[in-house]
Amino acid sequence: MDLFTKTTLECSKLITENYSTSFTLGIKTLDKRFHLPIYAIYGFVRYADEIVDTFHGFDKKTLLSRFKAETYLAIEEGISLNPVLHSFQLMVNQYKIDHELIEAFLHSMEMDLYFADYNQDGYEEYIYGSAEVVGLMCLRIFCEGDTAMYDRLKDDARRLGSAFQKVNFLRDIKSDFQERGRTYFPNVDFKNFTLEDKKSIEDDIQADFDAALRGIIALPQGAKSGVYLAYRYYLRLFDKIKVCPASKIQNERIRVPDFQKILLLASTYFQVRLNTL
Repeated sequence: MDLFTKTTLECSKLITENYSTSFTLGIKTLDKRFHLPIYAIYGFVRYADEIVDTFHGFDKKTLLSRFKAETYLAIEEGISLNPVLHSFQLMVNQYKIDHELIEAFLHSMEMDLYFADYNQDGYEEYIYGSAEVVGLMCLRIFCEGDTAMYDRLKDDARRLGSAFQKVNFLRDIKSDFQERGRTYFPNVDFKNFTLEDKKSIEDDIQADFDAALRGIIALPQGAKSGVYLAYRYYLRLFDKIKVCPASKIQNERIRVPDFQKILLLASTYFQVRLNTL
């Protein structure tokens, strides 16, 4: 059983490394005891997201429904032959991750199957389920059973997840709108996306970033560097988006070059080691 579990966790690690170099960098700067648990969370949310975003030509509704049912069965039985679900259930059961968070996440994935335009309530519901709860799952792991710490930091963790997701929405406007027909930001006409629209969205994102930093500073030492690196990466991406005209982000996916990611990694490491955060 130990070999099976080790293998499933390695599968989640491989998924993370193949799908996101940035997220992998962040995980590697966490204390080693957090590596496999966070890989397990990422593998689960990535595969659910892939069902709704990329499995074209297949019955996405059936696939997601099956994935959801197998998720809860794995958690209940404490085992799954699906390596992603086995490694995920291990962390859910070990760290007492709230099932409400899992339900909210899977509900947001279902929303992507049925909704193309979001009003304000739907927008907030989607962001909570698709991003904020992922931050809360990770926070459960970082707090290692300290419920008082979790309660203190959960609002800030939600704001960080919200900031990341909204930056993703801006970065991915072209693929979301042109390829998938989705518009997440409410009351915005992306056929006539103005500088004023963009500035309003950016002000909202900046408020999330400002609130999130307070929570990052209060994280346990073994978790702080990795989360702060992710924060700085997304802030750097956000800064690049802010200086772009609205027309550019409609037609181009803005990126942070690899050499800048390495510089961020090095400077973050020294900031945390020198306790200057």
